[in-house]
Amino acid sequence: MRGAGRVAFAGFLLLIVGTINIIYGIGSLDDANIFVNDKRFILSNLNTLGWVLIVLGVIQLTGGFSLLAGNTYGRVIGVTAGSLGAIGALLSIGGAYPWWSLGVFALCVWVVYGIVAYGGDERSGAA
Repeated sequence: MRGAGRVAFAGFLLLIVGTINIIYGIGSLDDANIFVNDKRFILSNLNTLGWVLIVLGVIQLTGGFSLLAGNTYGRVIGVTAGSLGAIGALLSIGGAYPWWSLGVFALCVWVVYGIVAYGGDERSGAA
């Protein structure tokens, strides 16, 4: 079927991002401290961020497995995650690494297009 490779790629990206978000969430549950030069900043209430990242990671993991299985839930989660990733990349263009942000934006747009165009009509050459 047309576009199966892009959908599989998007599914694996969702699995990777979901795993990373769960790891970040578990890390932020442990009252993290940030050390910069000689200053120590203690961020208050990282528990909320940790639980949000864990829930988001679980949703992304289920979306990735669903996308690899070919279900609609995975397509919806994939398009949503790709669109939010593209918006986030555009918002971070003015930062320290603008070319990296543009590369992430292009990857997100390519993944969203691949999911949306998956299973479209294939034109046969013999008309």
